[in-house]
Amino acid sequence: MRLATLALAATLAALPSLAAIEEPAFEAVKKSGDFEVRLYAPMIVAETVVEGSLADASGDGFRVIAGYIFGNNISSKGTGGEKVAMTAPVTMEAASEKIAMTAPVTLEPAGERFRMHFVMPAQYTMQTLPRPRDGRVTLREIPAHRMAVIRFSGFAGEGRVREKTGELLAWMKAEGLDPAGAPQLARYDPPWTLPFLRRNEVMVPVS
Repeated sequence: MRLATLALAATLAALPSLAAIEEPAFEAVKKSGDFEVRLYAPMIVAETVVEGSLADASGDGFRVIAGYIFGNNISSKGTGGEKVAMTAPVTMEAASEKIAMTAPVTLEPAGERFRMHFVMPAQYTMQTLPRPRDGRVTLREIPAHRMAVIRFSGFAGEGRVREKTGELLAWMKAEGLDPAGAPQLARYDPPWTLPFLRRNEVMVPVS
């Protein structure tokens, strides 16, 4: 097991029970087996861009943003660091300006750059969130939006993500849904979760 994976596991071990972790609000507007179209409410994300393979970028990106939510920030009251509650899922997307959407795509573009984000708890606004001390972390508002989603269990390695992305894009084409952005990989569980209990999703913005 890589050192980065061990560090990620140790960090996640300090998190509260998954039952208490907030998830972004959405309304399911279409369902078909493992596929779904969701309308998400506006949200704020803390994000960073990292380089490397999907596995390495996952660990590096998590540590950067976890540092922010665990107190490497400046409170909106100017009184030092403030802890921000962890949410789920942890989401990654290829940080590429041009990605073909007519064929199965992967989360491993040329240059292997990824954007990871955590959704901030709904109680915060841009004015009340603490400011990151780490320049690699940025806060961004995302308006209400639609996402096509495929849910799957097991490991979310590069091959599996490639397969599920292709299935989702094929379903979207059959349903007349036009992609409006890069695919995203959403993972909801800590790394020690048994594979058959894991909740993973590939998500694609819908125009």
